[in-house]
Amino acid sequence: MIEEVVNLIYEDNNCLYLRNSNELVEIRPWGTNSFRVRSSKYPEYTGKNHALSMPVPQKQATVKISGDNGRGQITNGKLTAKIDAYKNLSFYNQDGQLLLKGYQRNRVDVMSTEVDAEKVSHFNSALNIDSREFKANPGADFELKVRFEADPDEKLFGMGQYQQDFLDLKNANLELAHRNSQASVPFVLSSKGYGFLWNNPAIGNVSFAKNMTEWHALSTKEMDYWVTCGDQPSEIEEQYAAVSGTVPMMPDYAMGYWQCKLRYRTQDELLAAAREFKKRQLPISVIVIDYFHWPKSGEYTFDKKYWPEPEKMIKELHEMGIKLMVSVWPTIDATSSHYQEMHEEGYLVQTERGVPITMDFLGNNGFADFTNPEARKYMWQLLKKNYFDKGVDLFWLDEAEPEYTVYDFDNYRYYEGSNLQVGNAYPVAYSQTFYDGMRAEGQQDIINLVRCAWAGSQKYGALVWSGDIDSSFQSLRNQLAIGLNMAIAGIPWWTTDIGGFHGGVDDDPQFRQLVTRWFEFATFCPVMRMHGDRDPHTEPLSPVGGGKMPSGAATEPWAYGDDAYATMRKYMNLRENLKDYIRTAMQAAHEKGTPVIKPLFYDFPKDSQAWNVEDQFMFGASLLIAPVLYQDSAQRDVYLPEGTDWIEVASGNRLTGGTTVKVATPLDRIPVFVKAADYQTLKPAFVAAGLAD
Repeated sequence: MIEEVVNLIYEDNNCLYLRNSNELVEIRPWGTNSFRVRSSKYPEYTGKNHALSMPVPQKQATVKISGDNGRGQITNGKLTAKIDAYKNLSFYNQDGQLLLKGYQRNRVDVMSTEVDAEKVSHFNSALNIDSREFKANPGADFELKVRFEADPDEKLFGMGQYQQDFLDLKNANLELAHRNSQASVPFVLSSKGYGFLWNNPAIGNVSFAKNMTEWHALSTKEMDYWVTCGDQPSEIEEQYAAVSGTVPMMPDYAMGYWQCKLRYRTQDELLAAAREFKKRQLPISVIVIDYFHWPKSGEYTFDKKYWPEPEKMIKELHEMGIKLMVSVWPTIDATSSHYQEMHEEGYLVQTERGVPITMDFLGNNGFADFTNPEARKYMWQLLKKNYFDKGVDLFWLDEAEPEYTVYDFDNYRYYEGSNLQVGNAYPVAYSQTFYDGMRAEGQQDIINLVRCAWAGSQKYGALVWSGDIDSSFQSLRNQLAIGLNMAIAGIPWWTTDIGGFHGGVDDDPQFRQLVTRWFEFATFCPVMRMHGDRDPHTEPLSPVGGGKMPSGAATEPWAYGDDAYATMRKYMNLRENLKDYIRTAMQAAHEKGTPVIKPLFYDFPKDSQAWNVEDQFMFGASLLIAPVLYQDSAQRDVYLPEGTDWIEVASGNRLTGGTTVKVATPLDRIPVFVKAADYQTLKPAFVAAGLAD
């Protein structure tokens, strides 16, 4: 309960408060070198922790009140928050350097208020703009805008998955909403040495503009954000992971190669592909049954006509050392056997107006409402009975945004509240359904592929992929930026459809070049997974059930010609040979939240040039990867960060850090460099794969 007080700024129970008419701002120590900041115009806060779901030890803060209760500050480790005479918030590191300050332009009574004379001209403004603006929605809650001063020299990273090819988000405007191939994960890391989590699942946007940074929620009950600071990016990232959660330990099999296509239509097709992998002695860890293997959306079972003996099929796969992943959708066809019950029990996403249909795909569908705990239990029991108990190892959680046929965010309502207020948390609850269900069955090291995420998804074993992207070099460039920003946003398990999803033609020479370059890049991603809707398509098997949908052309490595196949075989073997190295990187992600793939600045923060490099990355602690991102590239420049010598894997040449080198890029080679101190340990993996002498 928020108690009414007389003092404008005061301390209570190790927190700093600002009373501003009917607004109460709370600054609470929350983790190491960090604060959670909330503000509300209601009598009490909601009590929801959202992404800040991990238990954190109580931190003793130092609080000071001055200026006749007109100013205050609170210090938690390296971070200090101050409330000034203008009722504005600012944050400083242990050296007194300003990290973040509210953007406020108001008139002040300079005769009656203690002010800094040098700042009066800046703040004694007729604009009347507050750093926190609650605007009442008629008959409902508030539209919220939170503004901060902009720093033109600042670089910003993270925020999740947006289909663009730049890493630094300064001057970008981002929608805080999910769509197919877009995942909003609102944590941003600054080159100034702080991290900021917008701990609010509301639909909105953020603008990192030249004149101000503005966070915007279309409908919410309160302001809620978390700020941390550190001397280097890894410290900030680890503090964020400590309050929002880390991934489980990735199981060994998941570190290998995953095979998928649109779609293996029958049990026989799937087994034929798996047997061919073994016949060719190609390493494969996971094979995937994609969508519409079911007789109707919402039945959550194999169509017996095309998958007559799933237990027998899975047994054979397991004997070959291959795990099975099965796609599920949250869509419930209005004519399916579970729809009426789920509708009556309130287990479906509701519409505010119009008919309760949220997706039009091979019929009228509703979405399961995973924000409802009872709906989660109901769904898991179906999935357990028809998939998990038959031996299915992991799940592909498709349509996780969810993908509304019409993205009218104001027209949908969840158990937890309106879509405008809580919609971005949907994929977290979707992943939680499977994680909780599998944990209850005794499974450890849980991993499930999911098409969307929000802050906190990682702790539920979410392996996020970048959605239904197109097949182009531009798309490949987008994926590099996306993967790195997802990692900084706290989602270390990430993957793409090798070659892109839409538009690839197997026998097209240009596409074969693209898929080869993409395959090389994917070798050094957290998960290496082939997928795609290739042309030409097959015809549907029948007009009913799981036979309705066509399939795409082959995606197996041997489908793209002898040259591509020879290269892919080498990189599949390399991935297998690097498992010990990958395991170490996954352990760091599990224990500390360390990204598996990282921008160069993460490991080399003192190298100013490393902050500018957007087309290279570190894979684990020792491997620098420079993917080939343009068609017909014969060479590319590679920057080698200072502080260590580097060995070029292909040539064995030793090179000095802090330099840029030009590297040849034949089609069968991606430039890879190893820290000199680790070269002898890692060299055998490349030699055995035929990628080094």
